[in-house]
Amino acid sequence: MRGKERPLTVHQLNELLLICSLVLLSAVAAVRLSSRSGLPSLLIYLGIGVAIGQDGIFNVKFDNAELTQVIGYAALVVILAEGGLGTKWREIKPALPAAVVMSTFGVAVSVGVTAAAAHYLVGLDWRQSLIIGAVVSSTDAAAVFSVLRKVPLPSRLTGVLEAESGFNDAPVVILVVAFSTAGPVDAWYVLVGTIALELAIGAAIGLTVGWLGAYGMRRVALPASGLYPIAVMAIAVAAYAAGAMAHGSGFLAVYLAAMVLGNAKLPHWPATRGFADGLGWIAQIGMFVLLGLLVTPHELLDDFWPAMIVGLVLTMVARPLSVMLSMLPFRQPWREQVLVSWAGLRGAVPIVLATIPMVAGVEGSDQIFNIVFVLVVVYTLVQGPTLPWLATRLQLGDSEAGAADLGVESAPLERLRGHLLSVAIPEKSRMHGVEVAELRLPHGAAVTLVVRDGTSFVPLPTTVLRRGDELLVVATDPVRDAAEQRLRAVGQGGKLAGWLGTGGEHSG
Repeated sequence: MRGKERPLTVHQLNELLLICSLVLLSAVAAVRLSSRSGLPSLLIYLGIGVAIGQDGIFNVKFDNAELTQVIGYAALVVILAEGGLGTKWREIKPALPAAVVMSTFGVAVSVGVTAAAAHYLVGLDWRQSLIIGAVVSSTDAAAVFSVLRKVPLPSRLTGVLEAESGFNDAPVVILVVAFSTAGPVDAWYVLVGTIALELAIGAAIGLTVGWLGAYGMRRVALPASGLYPIAVMAIAVAAYAAGAMAHGSGFLAVYLAAMVLGNAKLPHWPATRGFADGLGWIAQIGMFVLLGLLVTPHELLDDFWPAMIVGLVLTMVARPLSVMLSMLPFRQPWREQVLVSWAGLRGAVPIVLATIPMVAGVEGSDQIFNIVFVLVVVYTLVQGPTLPWLATRLQLGDSEAGAADLGVESAPLERLRGHLLSVAIPEKSRMHGVEVAELRLPHGAAVTLVVRDGTSFVPLPTTVLRRGDELLVVATDPVRDAAEQRLRAVGQGGKLAGWLGTGGEHSG
């Protein structure tokens, strides 16, 4: 025990708050640079951490791997929750079988090939090689979610990549912990059984907590709209804690719970998404900056070429092979397999997982961390900016992806036994040019107000809706879901939605 720690003085606290605010402002400003250059923002955040850390401008010495791991886990929970809330079930459902296979069997293939390369080409022992193989076989949810929002891909590919990045953290964490534990590594069939059991427990708890949370949120009218986002995030985090305490996969639990909540049409949904998005950005910034602080730049040079060799095998052999073998039952076209292979982005997750052997005291863990850090930085720098170009060359871009979806916010009118739907018509929505009467809303729902260019007016049945309009729709309890379904259908299929198979049919 080191004795009593001196508490922070008010002056030191003020200095700490100033530094944190400057780091956050720098990171926010870096997002604009990232969006213009195509450079993944995670690299800029890591760069900020390196710049203020050892060998950097402020030469801050930070080597607490255990604290980094704890904060990294907490940040990953928030990032997975935010990603799950934004995952659309209709997009992920067709891709679910392929994503599950890639997250289990595909991970096993990637770990084996990468570990063999680390052992035979770099000269690491088998324990170190297996740890590296497991650590870098997880695609990073934050990196994938952020890049996919900028790359308009077909929904079937977006679903596969999002689901894979949300699912594969769980088996990889189990493998890294198993390989980092002192003593002999368990037999492969024991590892497979452990992974299957923990995934099953995590999935059951995540789906249960998500369903119960959504059920309660839709039936309890909270006194303030700002409480809904807090409650939703608390439910998602509770799913992680419950899953981990039950010796299941907490990461899978939080992702599935958040996905259930995100598809449950909860009240004040845009506000909830904005709140979760902000928390996700804070988690990313804090985690990446802390990871940048943990690294010692002058030690990276010795492990640069081993990282390049392992990364080359991972990117050009292990990842494509795992995708190809995983997709055999699904007959996915080769162009899509190429894109999925290249879109297996690494980010903070592998670097956070690389702290596990450091905390466990595995021999050579510092070298493992350095190799993983260099690999993530270099290959993310290569893969992230080139992904839109590759999608264009493979003719897999989808300019309409996500453009026609409406922003619908629901506020319950508890005493009136109804709902007030606030509908924002986006730029490329096919609701543009549709008359109010042509919406064919179900009986019990009506457009009561239109806000256009800052001016509000009560619409007539012949009022033509335009892009940028905001509609206020009042719906009774029995037809609330049908009204939203019909609005979304018209937003995607225009006035002929229903006859063209867009969904939301109703004979109003």
